[in-house]
Amino acid sequence: MARNPKATTKKSQDRRPRPGAASSRPRRGKPKVCIFCSKHATWVDYKDIGLLKRFVNDRGRIKARGATGTCSQHQGDVATAVKTARELALLPYSVRAASAEPRGPRTDRRGPNAGSQGGDAFDSDSSPEQADGVDQTEVDEDDAPGEDL
Repeated sequence: MARNPKATTKKSQDRRPRPGAASSRPRRGKPKVCIFCSKHATWVDYKDIGLLKRFVNDRGRIKARGATGTCSQHQGDVATAVKTARELALLPYSVRAASAEPRGPRTDRRGPNAGSQGGDAFDSDSSPEQADGVDQTEVDEDDAPGEDL
C-alpha cells in the first residue's frame, strides 16, 4: 500500500516563521510618513521638479516606497509624475556616473616610449601638416596623385 505524502509529513509546518519572532525586534528610527497624505495633496504635480527629485536617486531611477515613505497610492502617482516629467525633458531618464578614473584602455601605458612624449604624437610647436618635416600643404603638380597617365 502506498503512503500519502501529505498525511505523514509535518516538516512544512515547522518551516513557517514564528509569529512572535519578527514583532519582538524593536523598530529603529523614525517611522516614515507619506508627505502627500500629511499635506492632504490631491495629486502629484509633474512640473514640480524640486519635489520629484526627492523621489529619484542619483542614477535617475525612481526610489522605492521603503526609502521614501510614500503610501502605495501616492507612490503610483509619483511614478506617473516622474515618467511624465521625463517625457517632457524636465527630468533625465538616466544620469551618467562621474568616476575618478576613465574607463577603457589607458593610452599612457602603451608602447616603449609612452610617457616620454606626453601622449602627443606631434611636437607642441609643429602642426599636423609638418609631422614628418615636409609641408603637406604645398604639393608639386608633378607629384599630385591621380595624374599619372
